[in-house]
Amino acid sequence: MPSQGTGLDVWIMPMDGSRQVRPFVQTKFNEDSPRFSPDSRWLAYVSKETGAPEVYAQPFPGPGRRVRISTGGGTLPIWSRDGRELYYREGTGLIAVKVSTAAVDLASQRPERLFRRSTRDPYDVASDGRFLMMEPVEAKAAPAPIAIVLNWLDELKARLPPK
Repeated sequence: MPSQGTGLDVWIMPMDGSRQVRPFVQTKFNEDSPRFSPDSRWLAYVSKETGAPEVYAQPFPGPGRRVRISTGGGTLPIWSRDGRELYYREGTGLIAVKVSTAAVDLASQRPERLFRRSTRDPYDVASDGRFLMMEPVEAKAAPAPIAIVLNWLDELKARLPPK
């Protein structure tokens, strides 16, 4: 949600019924793609304050130090279901960063490229760690026609010899 004098910001709305929204990350740069960690103690998001999109994580509800996760650009952060890894897109690659939230600050290891993709489509991570991704399918030959037969049992009875 943009505000006066800022770019896109990350806002939160407490679930206490007050419905009072407030900014959580609000700078003059654009922030987007917020994702809570599975334990809701951290919020990953993308900021363009370096001039390129980068992935950050920040304690929720705060206070605390934010941590830059990506090193060469990053978009679309998604936490693993156990909260021990943070995935993000870097160009056409999918990157994984092992993280530890045991201490007050988030500790992250070196980003590791998992694989390259031909598209920049969204993705998700299943509870068992598999990735769900969309991949464009090139049109080949026209698909074979499908024949639908209605009342096939009546048709079969008509063709069988009487008993």
